[in-house]
Amino acid sequence: MFHIVLYQPEIPPNTGNIIRLCANTGSDLHLVRPLGFDLDDRKLRRAGLDYREWASVSSHDSLEDFCALVQPPRTWALSTRGALTYSDIVYTPGDALLFGPETRGLPEDVLDALGREAVVRLPMAADSRSLNLSNTVAVVVYEAWRQQGFGGMR
Repeated sequence: MFHIVLYQPEIPPNTGNIIRLCANTGSDLHLVRPLGFDLDDRKLRRAGLDYREWASVSSHDSLEDFCALVQPPRTWALSTRGALTYSDIVYTPGDALLFGPETRGLPEDVLDALGREAVVRLPMAADSRSLNLSNTVAVVVYEAWRQQGFGGMR
């Protein structure tokens, strides 16, 4: 349904949680290297439980490699620097949802290459810095899936 793209993820439990989320929403997970962990990391396996076998997970050497292989119709980048709110977007199946590394977010050159009209944010309190990556992915994926009428839901 959707392509979840983690650009240079750093924290294994976050990625494990997102693997589980993808398995339960029918989304494909794409990891853009370098990764801050090994894919057989114990913490990653623990957070993902046994969902790894039920999720589609791919690794790519670069964001360009992901785009060339998958060719998503649109890519939405999530950033605290986005002007649009995630709930203002009309998502369509096949969209790529791009999330940056936990400690620094997406680099400016990635955001610029996508175009600022494709950079969206989740609202938060004025004094907050950021949300947890796996929580952010869950909020956006469920909004996108809700807009599709939760197709494929049991």
